[in-house]
Amino acid sequence: MAMPDPARALEDYRARAHGYDRSMGWLERYRRMAVGLLGLRPGEQVVDAGCGTGLSLPVLEKAIGPSGRISGVEQSPEMLELARCRVAEAGWTNVTLTLAPVQEATLPPGLDAALFCFTHDVVRTPEAVANVMASLRRGARFVSIGAREWHPMFGPINFVARNAIKQSITTFEGLHRPWSHLEAYASDLRVRFLFFRWIYLAAGRLP
Repeated sequence: MAMPDPARALEDYRARAHGYDRSMGWLERYRRMAVGLLGLRPGEQVVDAGCGTGLSLPVLEKAIGPSGRISGVEQSPEMLELARCRVAEAGWTNVTLTLAPVQEATLPPGLDAALFCFTHDVVRTPEAVANVMASLRRGARFVSIGAREWHPMFGPINFVARNAIKQSITTFEGLHRPWSHLEAYASDLRVRFLFFRWIYLAAGRLP
C-alpha cells in the first residue's frame, strides 16, 4: 500500500488551512485527553510533531507554563502561519515553530515529551518517528492519537471510516494499527480505543 505523499499533503492542507480549526472542533476533548496522558509538568519541554494550526498549543502551554518550552513542527506553510498567529495573539515567548517535514526538522535534544495529534502521515513515516524519538531524553513520554479502522474483515464499517478521514491523510497504509512504528521505542506502549473504536490513543515511555 502507498506510503504518505508529502506533495499531496501540501496541496490538501493549502486548501483546508482556513477551515481546519472549525472541522476539528469536535475532537477537542480527545486532544485534551492525549495531552493529559503526557503527564506534563511546569518547566518541561515538549515537541508537537505535525502541529498544524497550533490547536494543541494552548493545552500544552497551560501544562508546562512559561518556564517550559514547546517545539512545533509543521510542513504546511499555510497551516504554520495560522499557528504563528495563534502564538503571537497569546503572547507566548516559549514556543518555537519550525516549517519542515517532521523527518527533516532539527529538534532540540533532551526533550521530555512528544505529541503526535491526528497526524497519521507522520506516524506512518518511520523516519519522522525516528527523528522525534532521537530528540527525547531517556524515560521521556510520548502519545499518539488519531483515526483507525477496524479489523479488515469489517469492510463496510471501514469504508465509512476511510471516507470520513480521506481528506486528512494521504495513505490508508497502516490504518488498522497506526501506532505500530511507535512500538519499537517502548516496551510498555498502551493503546485504548475511543468513539466507537474509530479513534486510538497510544501512550508510551522511552526506556
